Amino acid sequence: MKKYVQVMMLAGAALTLSACGNLKNSDLANNATTTSNTKKKGYQTTTTGKNGYTVLMKNGRYVTSPISGLTATDNDNSVDTRELERGLIQISKGQYSPNSFVFQEGQYLDASTVTDWLARKSKNNPDGLNPEAGTKKDYRPYYLEEILEQDYLTGSNPNYKMGGMSIGLALNSVDYYQKVKDGPEYQKEISRSEQRKFGEQAAEKIVARLRKKKALKKIPITIGLFSKTSKDSLVGGSYFAYGTAEANSSKITKWKSISEKTQVLPTVGGNKAINSDDASSFNSFKNAVQDYFPNISGVTATLRYENGKLAQENISITTQFYGYEQTQSFTRLVLSTAKKYLPKNCPIEIKIGSVDNVQALIAKETADSAYQVHVYGGE
Repeated sequence: MKKYVQVMMLAGAALTLSACGNLKNSDLANNATTTSNTKKKGYQTTTTGKNGYTVLMKNGRYVTSPISGLTATDNDNSVDTRELERGLIQISKGQYSPNSFVFQEGQYLDASTVTDWLARKSKNNPDGLNPEAGTKKDYRPYYLEEILEQDYLTGSNPNYKMGGMSIGLALNSVDYYQKVKDGPEYQKEISRSEQRKFGEQAAEKIVARLRKKKALKKIPITIGLFSKTSKDSLVGGSYFAYGTAEANSSKITKWKSISEKTQVLPTVGGNKAINSDDASSFNSFKNAVQDYFPNISGVTATLRYENGKLAQENISITTQFYGYEQTQSFTRLVLSTAKKYLPKNCPIEIKIGSVDNVQALIAKETADSAYQVHVYGGE
């Protein structure tokens, strides 16, 4: 078991919770969060932009989860992390309205408990959720790779209490293993039906265990099933189902399916675009940008679809220049090109920079909002 520690800055949390950072007045620093209570002791809250959750802080600090970064194996794919968190927040918005609930990273599951849960079940670890390894001929994979907890509270300062909880179960689509120590690596593919069967069974066990905690007996608990991608994938995984155990119940009586797909453009290996019109508009944007500045190293896009509709487009432009005026000029050209070619009906984020750092950011937070621009190091 290995713990990968993710240091989450408050501004980063704000971006995640609101899906895309607010760039009003072209000044990121002044709009990342707004504090509703300036006292250092006790609880404070921050707002995270349009349609986002208010975030609960304690003694002036963002409260992180003790289980953040815990994984069952060393085969974790870093591109899954953001989607695991973002997707669970989107599911939670349908269960715990941002108008009524305050967000906090999970505080009820500790590292020791989750370490045991992610391990294989054995005589010494009866709480393990992953199955025993089996034999070399009949290998049983690690199904469950990671557990994410998010808490949703009600009330007001200083009297906040648990109003709901969401748990994300990150399930492997591919398990990597060795038959002998330091031997060759093998792969075990896990079908969606296997993921779902295991995920639903694990969810009920987890809910039953959580109900033993006094604060969690009478609240709804939502479980999301997330499919991780292979460790060399360029895109993150996605949630494919979720269900809720109502207050006082340890049973999830109904699971709802989610249709979500992610794709990187330009496509490689003969893969077809999910939507040819979106691919065409990106190619037109890409070609125009590269015509402006021939020394562009690369232009790529990650598109996320929900129920067949484009929900988010993130574009990365890698440059080979660092001058402020050159960056300013190029950023203005990219903005006008985005307005001309890119879709009008979804949030878009465009990062301009070198391999090592971001030099400029162009984004629109919602489908109907205007583009906002920030050039780093500018006035």
